[in-house]
Amino acid sequence: ASWRRAISQAIILLVLSVSGLTGKGKTQNDLLLAESRRTGHYSVQNRAKNAPGKPPYHRCNSQDSLDELAMDDYWTEVENITLSGEGDAEPQEEVQLKVPDEGEQEEAWLTEAGLATLFDESASDPEDMMGLLSTLTRTQAAAVEKRVEKLQQTLRKRNKQHQVPDVRDIFKLPGTPESKLLICPNNNSVCTGQAMGLGNRAGPAEQSVSEPETDINLEVSFSDQALSYKEGSKGSSEALTDNFKLSRDKTGLTKVGDLSPQDMKKVHRLVLIEMTALFDTAGIDLKTHKAVKLKVKESGLFGVPLAALLEQDQRRQSGTRVPIILQRLISHIEDEGLDTEGLLRIPGAAIRVKAVCVELEGKFYEGLFPWESLKQHDAASLLKLFIRELPHPLLTVEYLSAFIAVLKLPTKKQQLQALNLLVLLLPESSRDTLKALMEFFQRVIDHKEQNKMTLNNVAVVMAPNIFMFKGFRNKISEQQEFSLATETANIVRLLIRYQNLLWTIPKFIMNQVRKQNTENQKKMSKDRAMMKLLKKMAYEREKHEKPLSEVDSSSQGFIRVQAPQFSKVSMAVQLTEELQASDVLSRFLSQDSSVSVKREDLCLYEIGGNIQERCLDEETYMKDLLELNPSAEWFIKKQ
Repeated sequence: ASWRRAISQAIILLVLSVSGLTGKGKTQNDLLLAESRRTGHYSVQNRAKNAPGKPPYHRCNSQDSLDELAMDDYWTEVENITLSGEGDAEPQEEVQLKVPDEGEQEEAWLTEAGLATLFDESASDPEDMMGLLSTLTRTQAAAVEKRVEKLQQTLRKRNKQHQVPDVRDIFKLPGTPESKLLICPNNNSVCTGQAMGLGNRAGPAEQSVSEPETDINLEVSFSDQALSYKEGSKGSSEALTDNFKLSRDKTGLTKVGDLSPQDMKKVHRLVLIEMTALFDTAGIDLKTHKAVKLKVKESGLFGVPLAALLEQDQRRQSGTRVPIILQRLISHIEDEGLDTEGLLRIPGAAIRVKAVCVELEGKFYEGLFPWESLKQHDAASLLKLFIRELPHPLLTVEYLSAFIAVLKLPTKKQQLQALNLLVLLLPESSRDTLKALMEFFQRVIDHKEQNKMTLNNVAVVMAPNIFMFKGFRNKISEQQEFSLATETANIVRLLIRYQNLLWTIPKFIMNQVRKQNTENQKKMSKDRAMMKLLKKMAYEREKHEKPLSEVDSSSQGFIRVQAPQFSKVSMAVQLTEELQASDVLSRFLSQDSSVSVKREDLCLYEIGGNIQERCLDEETYMKDLLELNPSAEWFIKKQ
């Protein structure tokens, strides 16, 4: 195809030259660039050597959008990637995508959402499923109904004996009359907000979701906000806003990594349902793919599955969450200085980079690799190579199409909300690695006055490395590739710019987790009645044995904070309106001088009640959180 493009470009230049158009303010380089935009390809070799032009960093001055001129570096990067892969002795097997069969996608979705009991009675605990269903908002419930109905239709076609329950039976309590159904059978909307004790399900007329222009509202379901926008406020400033921030919450923000694995499992299920509901509200039908199993390397540095690489690293360094080789490459680039012009954009020498890659494979873990001889641009090329050589995309085969579909949502706010949900859905290994990369890219951008790498520059250069997995270009047309170029660069730009927002668990999801935990506790209360009685008796006995000053009683305006890992095992803290988690930590450190742990490595935890375990944001107001979870206990531990 390259020689056809070369001939096409030559003919265009010849025709324009004969017609005299090249002399009317158009340079040879301008015309070639115009042709590259038309075809979706850009060749660095075809640029006129003496052609005038603005430096790359001037082409991307706007931080709010990416125009075609900004994509020059994208096609240069694509060509560098292509050239770097030529002549590989052992070409890596291409990723093969499988489209699920009819009904298979709905079954997989319901299973991942913790609702497999709806089509397989032996799959999970039906009471656990009902606890999940009892927390759903109206748009979330509509998303579940839609998948159940699709599966019903598929099973009817297959003439299966086992039938999926009617959706009207799923969303009502035993004995509930038809008028009290949660889901209207004909219009995919909620008929009542009180079915199953679902609490806050107010529609646009019942609850206002208005907010300051720059705030991302984390308290109301994103899909409910989108429905309100769709039904009555398309003329609002939401569609024009491009500058967002997190709204603070007195009960504290919850970041990825703050929760126990048990609660994160609940978060994953709820986020999947919410993400699907958000796209459903916009009329976007997401098609998921599955990766066909590949023969992959089981050890090494490059071309190893992320999970396998982390397992390998954790045997060497316990608690590793980001591949050690990636951490080392980032630290080497930063040690060399982030002021280097064209950092990440200017490639290292291809032959030298391949040689260094081979040397790293043999010497890295033994500590014998000569880092002092590694050039900075070569290190940046190795970092990009590491991302591209992953057997499966960093954003995963399952969710890659959803990331790309984000820009189809009608407003920038909804796009950010969808990205937030997708980041939370990623496997832990992908999510943590992606976060480490976004933080590094931001540090590069912080030096843009020296290195000429703005937000847009970095996004444009990194997009093909993140989205172009092995065989990607063989699976799409040139027109699709050209369209995806700007879209993927914009997605990377949003990931970098709003990373503090995107790795946050929305409060409405946290409230649903708390409610689900409360419902589960109620169901288990009979079985645990005797244990609770014994525990209460032991507690009362212990309380009577304590001095009055040590009695833990929040009703008296105190909370007892425990620190069993340290010499001062507990302390009483007086509650005030302004008391924050940071104040509790400061008070503890001032009273226990033997603590050798750094302040940033300590966290105040909320444990029990309606949450399993949660590391608190230091700006959490303790009195407000106690009202939300009056049965919680408070512990200071190392993170």
